[in-house]
Amino acid sequence: MGCWVHHEIVATTGGDAHHHGWTAVFPPDAVPVLERFGPFPCAPTEPPGSWRHGAGAGAGAGPPLEPSDGIVFEPPALRGERGRLAWDLRWDEEAVSAALFTFPQWAWRREVLPAAQVVPVASAPFTGWLAVGAQRHSLGPATRGTLGHIYGHGNAERWGWVHAELGGGDVLEIVTAVSRRPAMRHLPPLAFVQLRVGGRDWPRDALVAAPLFRADLGLPTWTVAGTVGRWRLRVETTIHAERAVRVGYRDPDGAGATCTNSEAADAEIVLEHRRSRWELAARWRIDGSAHAEVGTRP
Repeated sequence: MGCWVHHEIVATTGGDAHHHGWTAVFPPDAVPVLERFGPFPCAPTEPPGSWRHGAGAGAGAGPPLEPSDGIVFEPPALRGERGRLAWDLRWDEEAVSAALFTFPQWAWRREVLPAAQVVPVASAPFTGWLAVGAQRHSLGPATRGTLGHIYGHGNAERWGWVHAELGGGDVLEIVTAVSRRPAMRHLPPLAFVQLRVGGRDWPRDALVAAPLFRADLGLPTWTVAGTVGRWRLRVETTIHAERAVRVGYRDPDGAGATCTNSEAADAEIVLEHRRSRWELAARWRIDGSAHAEVGTRP
């Protein structure tokens, strides 16, 4: 079973800020369930910079949102009830792995790009429960989760994203997108890749390495592949339609986008190392537990 809780703060063009979001649960033996909440009026309670460059849980986990109609985001807790779904989730702050910067830290701090992402909780044990209708499910000791933050001036023209738990604290995070800016929307997708294995993150600089990767966005399968130095990576992600939800997004200017998202996606990850020739360094096969999405216009 997978769960996706999405909180979003939006300052619309010419309007006041509000927050809203949705929760989706992906049972192993039934179709996914999606429930929206909000919009609720909000005002920032602390400067964005005070949480955007945290390196772990603590400051990096994000500011609390004023509870609205029972929907709560108070790091490290997420609670709420809407429609057929209810959730009470908490990550273990003592066991959070270091933040994963899919975009460089300086880009995140200074907001010099149209959008950027950081993963302040790259992987952590979660406790609590999920309820779907009358069925309540307790989270077991092996439950793992992640927390990501994105800022931007709107959604990309097209995008893909995947987060995969590889075991033993190893994770893969990929964000690939085409900007909406007129001069950039006809360029191929730019892929930002971070693979953490044994506590080391590769590539060293995701922005410098981004042009070395090629992304082919589509449904149900999309791919990212590239070579950085003596290492070569290929990732194939498959989002099954029957195990996905389609969510409509709105940019601050009112433009629409559609996100196809699944907590039950498949991913095949192949890492190779070149010595005298290319040799297989690692292969991971994630069946039904990768978190992935593809975004399109409209």
